[in-house]
Amino acid sequence: MARLFGAYVIVDWSAAEGKKTGESSVWIGVMKRDVRFRLSYERHNPATRAEAVALLKTLLADLHKRGDRVFVGFDFNFGFPRGTAAKLGLEGWAQMWDFVVKNVVDKPDNTNNRFAVAAKMNRLMTDEAYPFWGCPKSAAQKWLSTLKPASYGDFPEFRLTEEAARKLGKSSQAKSVWQMHGAGVVGGQTLLGITAVRAVKTALDGKAVIWPFDTGFGALNEETLDGVNTVLAEIYPSLYPGVAEPGEVKDATQVRLTAAALAEMDDKDALAAKFAAPAHLSAEDAAIALGEEGWILGV
Repeated sequence: MARLFGAYVIVDWSAAEGKKTGESSVWIGVMKRDVRFRLSYERHNPATRAEAVALLKTLLADLHKRGDRVFVGFDFNFGFPRGTAAKLGLEGWAQMWDFVVKNVVDKPDNTNNRFAVAAKMNRLMTDEAYPFWGCPKSAAQKWLSTLKPASYGDFPEFRLTEEAARKLGKSSQAKSVWQMHGAGVVGGQTLLGITAVRAVKTALDGKAVIWPFDTGFGALNEETLDGVNTVLAEIYPSLYPGVAEPGEVKDATQVRLTAAALAEMDDKDALAAKFAAPAHLSAEDAAIALGEEGWILGV
């Protein structure tokens, strides 16, 4: 059996202020195989994002020592809607990531400046309180409002991958990355999460790739993953429904179900094909996804 991975690490991120565990905090699920290829599962609930990054580095180091190639999935956007980079005078996803990492400050106690970064991006892109929106009243200012704008102007509300998912009925509740505050939002998680993914990738000394930015679209195999010990990708846990265990919070359930689903697909030799471009995607749209927006694995 040609499994791509020996382990699957799924991360449910959080933009929480202050140390937090339980609901709406960071959950990390690890599905791995023993010497007889039987799956076992463990979960972690670090209280801060700094602890989560440190834990991820440790978990990956341990898995690599076992000889495992690891899939790591994160539940936030790896990219921004088409045209965002150009509005900031940048080119493509890599420069966007550089911009985010340079501007975001996320302290060890989870205090962070995500609202200030969103406001700065609005100022640079439109000099008005859009496209990013949503914040506590205490963080509201000229370039960031508590209210949704009447229009996003030239900015799409959603990326192509979210539009595709919504058409399939897979992501009808998905929030736009522009929304920074409220239940289920992904804007703050994206700004804080990109900095975390960059830190994890940097620690892996060139042996990690980001799908689809680094890899392009295409079914993965031993040849394409030569020298690679970690594949980092964007996932959407709602694609993998299931039943919660007694006392299990929603985020912990989603992490467990996603890890189990991906491991099962890999066992059936069906995961590799998920990394190829969706059949409906035009060459033009594929270029947008690869150059700036990214894509959700499985959509």
